[in-house]
Amino acid sequence: MTEHHAVHGLASNPAAPAGVLLRLLALDDDWITSRLSWRRTLPDEVAEAMLAHPDRRVRQKLAESANADPELRARLLDGPASDALAVAHGPMPYRMKVPPLPDRAYERLLNHERSTVQFETLNSPSVPEHVLVPLAGHEYPPFREAACRRVWHALSDDVRAALLDDEDPAVRQAAALHVMAEDEERTTELVEALVDGWQFWQVVEHGRLGRALAERLLSEGKTLAPLVRNPTFPADLASRLADHDDPEVRLAVSARPELSEAQRAAIDWEVGPEDRLGTLRWVWDARKDAEVLRRCATSAHTWLRRSAAVCPGLPDDCVQLLAGDEDFAVRLLLAEFHPQAPPELLLDLYLHGTHRAVGMLTANERFPAAGLAARFAEATDPRARALAVRDPDATPELVERLSRDPDARVREAAALDPRLPVRRVVELLEDPEVGSAAATNPALPVAEMVALLDRGGVPGR
Repeated sequence: MTEHHAVHGLASNPAAPAGVLLRLLALDDDWITSRLSWRRTLPDEVAEAMLAHPDRRVRQKLAESANADPELRARLLDGPASDALAVAHGPMPYRMKVPPLPDRAYERLLNHERSTVQFETLNSPSVPEHVLVPLAGHEYPPFREAACRRVWHALSDDVRAALLDDEDPAVRQAAALHVMAEDEERTTELVEALVDGWQFWQVVEHGRLGRALAERLLSEGKTLAPLVRNPTFPADLASRLADHDDPEVRLAVSARPELSEAQRAAIDWEVGPEDRLGTLRWVWDARKDAEVLRRCATSAHTWLRRSAAVCPGLPDDCVQLLAGDEDFAVRLLLAEFHPQAPPELLLDLYLHGTHRAVGMLTANERFPAAGLAARFAEATDPRARALAVRDPDATPELVERLSRDPDARVREAAALDPRLPVRRVVELLEDPEVGSAAATNPALPVAEMVALLDRGGVPGR
């Protein structure tokens, strides 16, 4: 355990040399190890030390690193047998695609003696398509099932037909789930087979419903809201539920595709600002249809507008319209998912939104930078003042002034900026609130990094 609050920051400093990082690794500190594994670049000497580290937790951090070289992660398979499970699980960062392991690594993992390793490999999101496609003909049913789930779109018609008629019921079901939207017969079969399973609601909502099955499910009264959300559920049957006691059912009815605005307004529906609603299937299916999307974007129904906001085919005028929508979720969804979300929308949400997701908007490439210094350097809101540092034209003098701000968030933003004079970076190392951030500043001289390690009581190599 280090004796100085700023030492941890050195693990994330892109300019820290191997000698500094190896001293940190020797501390046996989980937080430091995590920061080392998150680095975008890791010196070879440090990578080798983590690869051969006697502590399994250190090697596991390497296996789960989204930034580690895939060849390096694959080499963990040459170490203790227990590391295979961590390699199979692999990195799972939020909304980020991870480079795959070499093919030879997947071959070893899929042929591993432990079924848990095989299972984790089959479900790892980073396994490439070309590795999974051949598994559709594998002798082991779970492998064929995984191919159905993961790469159905890449399978040939003949292979798909074989999987739909597979001898294993789990494989047949996995295949049928992909065709049920167009196949009434298979939808009926799935309803019977999965009546007590967790996938039952998925079949009810997304399968193609024949009239007889729709009437039966309606009479049974189970999962009525998912049933009504199914666009193939007959409109006349859905209309019978417009006055249902369950508000979720009434909401589902009100969002049906065949209704006019007047018909929607006649139903007692409500969408609260915190209600989490999935994208309506019929809207997503029309995600490239400008006419349908315009109808949804201009609807008085909140759910239709939220669904339109995530569709990349939304017309430009509708993007501008939804950017000013009264519903916060509409604006947030547009900011998160639409490739042409207005920069000012991202900025406004960041400054005034309370949802935890707004903090991630600064990572969006469309988040504004130019001109922020002039707009916010004197702002009363510290979150706004901190944004001034993002301006590429912010002067070193301004950055230094902000590094003396009474609010720690502003000082931290300045402490991270390489334009901050070195003298001030070193001074901030002693600030208990932002010292760790200052230690990540690439402008910090190596000599000062070493001095910080010494002050923190970190043993030398």
